[in-house]
Amino acid sequence: MKKVISILTCLCLLMTTGCSRQETIRFGAAGVGGMYYPFANAFTELASKDETGINWKVKSTAGSAANLRLLSDNYIELGIAQADLIEDAYYGKGSFHSGKYRGYKAVASLYPEACQIVVRKDSDITSLDDLEGKNVSVGEEESGTERNATQILEMCGLPDNLVNTKNLDYTDAADQLAEKKIDAFFCTAGICTTVIEELTKECDIRLLEIPESCRQKLKKAYSFYDDYVIPAGTYSGQTEDIQTISVQSVLLASSTLSEKTVQKLTASLFKHIKDIQYSISINLQLTPQEAVKGITIPFHPGAETYYKLEGVELPEVES
Repeated sequence: MKKVISILTCLCLLMTTGCSRQETIRFGAAGVGGMYYPFANAFTELASKDETGINWKVKSTAGSAANLRLLSDNYIELGIAQADLIEDAYYGKGSFHSGKYRGYKAVASLYPEACQIVVRKDSDITSLDDLEGKNVSVGEEESGTERNATQILEMCGLPDNLVNTKNLDYTDAADQLAEKKIDAFFCTAGICTTVIEELTKECDIRLLEIPESCRQKLKKAYSFYDDYVIPAGTYSGQTEDIQTISVQSVLLASSTLSEKTVQKLTASLFKHIKDIQYSISINLQLTPQEAVKGITIPFHPGAETYYKLEGVELPEVES
């Protein structure tokens, strides 16, 4: 009899808990200090109010390239990556020439990420040419920042053998710049980037411009770059506009997520755009019409359904 009662109790527990079973979604959000991490936290907090059946886990990663590999290997279900790396990974080009990374689709183009080059204001570095022979952080390995920094330096006539490059995350790079252990660091992120603003409390900083000739070469060689201006006053003590370049960030979803789930998450994204912007410092002026621009890989079926219901025409891309 005890055995029967025990079995019945287990069945009752299964029946009562089965209805409340949660779907776990791991969000790859790069490291602390950039914009992916606060965006992921703000989005998941707001989306959890719409979808109570999801157990959210925001994961710190090495950045864009790492997120693409993690999505491809089913270690995360959502992630953000730069549009240039996404195209290379999906179609097996550039730094991903050894093979295609699939298993994910696009949800929305989010915001432009500015290529920011930070030095101490009391240094003698006033241009990119002055980085020759200096110690420079180019971002973490497998990050979009590392790729952008390498391309910028090469186009400006500063290959690896002329600059002492280091792979540091944004927080370590800012700390080492404040302590004069490095001379500069690259940071590709949406403005105003938290780690840079926090650094201004430790020391005065200067942002380096990318010369027009270098910007033109970069845009000619790589279609994903656009001109970008970091407005004066973006950071404490910054009194002038800074001419640089940018690349678009894109939200991606694993192909393992159902169409229904991704449709709801896409709807939550646009429902809470203003709330997300209030939560983080980035200027997130996003509409469904803008969110499909600049994406060169297929959209997730759930995102497709959302955009079609909104009357938004999707771009034609290679499958």
